[in-house]
Amino acid sequence: MQLYQSQQLKIYNSLTGEKEVFKPIHEGTVGMYVCGPTVYSNVHLGNCRTFISFDLVFRYLKHLGYKVRYVRNITDVGHIEDDADEGEDKIAKKARLEKLEPMEIVQQYSVDFHQIMELFNNQPPSIEPTATGHIIEQIETIRQIIENGYAYVSDGSVYFDVVKFNEKHHYGKLSGRNLDDMMANSRELTGQEAKRNPADFALWKKAEPQHIMRWPSPWGDGFPGWHLECTSMSTKYLGTKFDIHGGGMDLKFPHHECEIAQNEASTGHSPVNYWMHANMLTLNGKKMSKSTGNNILPREIFSGNNDKLSKAFSPSVARFFILQAHYRSILDFSNDAILAAEKGFNRLMEAIEALNELNPSAKSTLDIHSWKQQCYEAMNDDFNSPILIAQLFEAVKYINLVKDGKETLNAADIETLTRLIHAFVYDVLGLESEVKASAGAEKLEGAVNLLINMRNEARANKDFALSDHIRDQLAALGIQIKDTKEGTTFSI
Repeated sequence: MQLYQSQQLKIYNSLTGEKEVFKPIHEGTVGMYVCGPTVYSNVHLGNCRTFISFDLVFRYLKHLGYKVRYVRNITDVGHIEDDADEGEDKIAKKARLEKLEPMEIVQQYSVDFHQIMELFNNQPPSIEPTATGHIIEQIETIRQIIENGYAYVSDGSVYFDVVKFNEKHHYGKLSGRNLDDMMANSRELTGQEAKRNPADFALWKKAEPQHIMRWPSPWGDGFPGWHLECTSMSTKYLGTKFDIHGGGMDLKFPHHECEIAQNEASTGHSPVNYWMHANMLTLNGKKMSKSTGNNILPREIFSGNNDKLSKAFSPSVARFFILQAHYRSILDFSNDAILAAEKGFNRLMEAIEALNELNPSAKSTLDIHSWKQQCYEAMNDDFNSPILIAQLFEAVKYINLVKDGKETLNAADIETLTRLIHAFVYDVLGLESEVKASAGAEKLEGAVNLLINMRNEARANKDFALSDHIRDQLAALGIQIKDTKEGTTFSI
């Protein structure tokens, strides 16, 4: 029997505003889609919180015995600045400023994203589709929406007719917005004259002559709207009805609202049973913002190279800090908060190490079964990681009492407690001990130094093609090498 058959998982559904018992469409299998990054800059800590939150969901569903297909996209075209329908594509703008090809920007920041996710010990999704790899599917979705009467062509662009859609459906049901209010409050933007209504949104945008990223379509050369890609890719890999759709709270409107509308307009029914949204991360009590300087990147946390923190912190400590708050609550990141998290993390890891050294007694004074069920009750209550962590610290307290000879555990219970703590700490929460992380860092350093030695040998032999190839391949992985009089060093 699989664990999910004995555990009742409840998920807070953003669509209904209630916790609901989780019942997958197909027993034993789960389809989950999460909106991935727009790869035009380094992934910031707020984004990482969202992806760590859904990594927790992914891990726990698998722990319960579900077969999970986790799809998380890469947005590499179509995301206009300020989530509007007019203006410049974020990736195209970055490419213009950096004097690079758009796909160079995409590659650079996709690599950075994957490296950061790996450092945080996030498991990769089952499928990671890109928007540019699914242009045909997006064109077909637009065709279907036009055929069903919910979109129109205007000067080479295609817009979704929100007013027509709202006659039979409910546009705004996820975000709780009223269409009349949205229409009244819509900003007057350049290009609005192409729309029938100010609330209409682009499914396909006509490419101006200077626009680099463009594809042929029945309506002329252009590129897809940002909202469209997730509709096309989620339904391609998970079907027109699937279990879970997740993302950051900031995507609820307009992105997820538009996704629901596109799905209903093309298939006639709502696409998702459970909508999940991770809340925002603040820094020192204020919203994170690059423009104000109130911002910190994951690598700056790991290296200590920043003006916000007193020292460097490991990825596992940062992950532990994030999981100490429920994914739906606002979390404030500060020096004091992560210092406290580091102390807690170290206490937890020391207790796990102490488990291996406990002397068994004839009987136990700990009710393992009750403790175990409390751990599952925490995770079954909408993936409540802070309550699970609190239960783990109850076990830490007990382990220390056993170590001091004030409580007892028999051999069977020591084995059970070890197995359960390892399952919850390593498999479900996805934490790594500092010993393991340090060993991984040592292996990486050894591998890079081996490549540096090969490069030095190639340079000595005047094989500059091989030398440059090694340097460029390391750079593509985010590893920069620097030649000095004292020798060659590298940085990540």
